[in-house]
Amino acid sequence: MRNRRHRPRAAVAAATAVLLGATAIAACDASGGNSPAPKGPSAHDKPSPKPTPTWDTDPKSLAAVGDSITRGFDACSVLADCPEASWATGTDSEVRSLATRLLGKERAAGHSWNYAKTGARMADLTGQVEQAALKRPELVTVMAGANDACRPSADSMTPVAEFRADFEEAMRTLRRELPKTQVYVTSVPDLKRLWSQGRTNALGKQIWKLGICSSMLADPDDLDTSATQRRATVQGRVVAYNDVLKDVCAKDLRCRYDGGAVFDYRFDGDQLSPWDWFHPSKDGQSRLAELAYRQVKAKDPGA
Repeated sequence: MRNRRHRPRAAVAAATAVLLGATAIAACDASGGNSPAPKGPSAHDKPSPKPTPTWDTDPKSLAAVGDSITRGFDACSVLADCPEASWATGTDSEVRSLATRLLGKERAAGHSWNYAKTGARMADLTGQVEQAALKRPELVTVMAGANDACRPSADSMTPVAEFRADFEEAMRTLRRELPKTQVYVTSVPDLKRLWSQGRTNALGKQIWKLGICSSMLADPDDLDTSATQRRATVQGRVVAYNDVLKDVCAKDLRCRYDGGAVFDYRFDGDQLSPWDWFHPSKDGQSRLAELAYRQVKAKDPGA
């Protein structure tokens, strides 16, 4: 009876030893000799996301691209550029341009450049960006789009899809040449408000007859249904342009849109040119510089 009890225990022990030995051999074969088996990627392991570039609130150089507003048109004399009064790069002490505020007067003189051109449309921006890229600026300011809406008629305004394509091309060019340069994009001004303010000035309305923004400013005192609809169409196109600027800029980690600050700014008589009551005066240019400086220096422009 005693021998019969012990035989099963011996058999179990022997079987266990064989099983453990086989397991050990299999483990060695799977891992290549006696080295530990390699660890595979965990299902929970994910690649670390690339950090979002930090906005530099203290750029050391600046280039401006855009249209007549950035050229200071009609800020100093009638129907003439006045780049020294430019909100972006001007040297006039009354304006205190963005470049002056950011860089200081002495450094701004040699480290800021203005490639904007009166009459320029969004289609012209790529060429201006190519010029600016030669200077390798740390910040590029963009103010363009008003001339795409300011056409001889509302029907001749730049289509929104074309406007988008032109801006995207300019941004691609900028990124190809200047991958780390920051970009500050302003909204297109509220042209209808400028009409509303300027139509109270007799001299301004005479200058408008020379062809300034006819799509909005033609027949400024005409308030019939057709004229009202024409102005509403132009206004709607400006709003659509600003949506494009916001959308395209949002796709670039180093681009900052002004959030509609220029469009929302309520220019009055003091901020409008005394010669055409449409373009910014020196006071108006100074207000644009202030808006830009505030947003470029903000760590979080949405705060």
